[in-house]
Amino acid sequence: MATPAPAVDPASGRRTDEEDLDRLALLGGLQQAFAADVDGADPRSPVPACGRWRVGNLVTHLARIHHWAAGQARRVQETPLGRGPFDLAPFYSEQAAEIRDTLTAVGPDATSWTLLGDGPASFWRRRQMHETLVHLHDLRAARLGSGAAVEAETPIDVPREAWADAVDEVVRMFAPRQVRMGRMGPLPVTVALEATDVGWSWSLGDGSSPDATVRAGAHDLALLLWHRLAPSETDLDVVGERAALDVLLGAPVVP
Repeated sequence: MATPAPAVDPASGRRTDEEDLDRLALLGGLQQAFAADVDGADPRSPVPACGRWRVGNLVTHLARIHHWAAGQARRVQETPLGRGPFDLAPFYSEQAAEIRDTLTAVGPDATSWTLLGDGPASFWRRRQMHETLVHLHDLRAARLGSGAAVEAETPIDVPREAWADAVDEVVRMFAPRQVRMGRMGPLPVTVALEATDVGWSWSLGDGSSPDATVRAGAHDLALLLWHRLAPSETDLDVVGERAALDVLLGAPVVP
């Protein structure tokens, strides 16, 4: 039986109980894995689920996001990195070190610019961890030819709670922000999400009872919400109206 996920403050990215992930350490580990995979990747390989992007676009994007987030954490406008082309492996590693070193130096309680306004720098520990987690999946999907192959052949080494935290970020931070910014309307359906491997649940939508309940591992739920896996590529169970899940997955709940 799933229980409501532990409360997380979207503005800080921190759980309100005493247990939490070491997101800065997880970020460092994911960056190390990403950098190692970049070293042997073909920059021209297409990235499944990312439109016209090639591996070169993906690596440059994540490097730029790290650099931008470091400026946000310090409350300064970042210095433009130029148009490139770049030597991908060292370029990525340099920006990865910058965000990691910045977040270590400022500490979790420093006031930063965040996607929700001024807030603690811990926000960026969580956001950059998830950004790197999803894009590491993208990078491995590019090498293997599909997102579905990643978990079977080269699974990402993070606790299942990290994937559950990525679900939580979408539900509690991104989806409400997308509505506030006018990028989507309120969901016309209510979908309950149950991460069967951690026993946590969430609800997207304003209804008092769900139109559908989707049960799957946290990994699958996170990558469904980020549009990296299709339902047919996951081991999910839907109770209720399957069409409600289709409505959810058709909505831009993430940027």
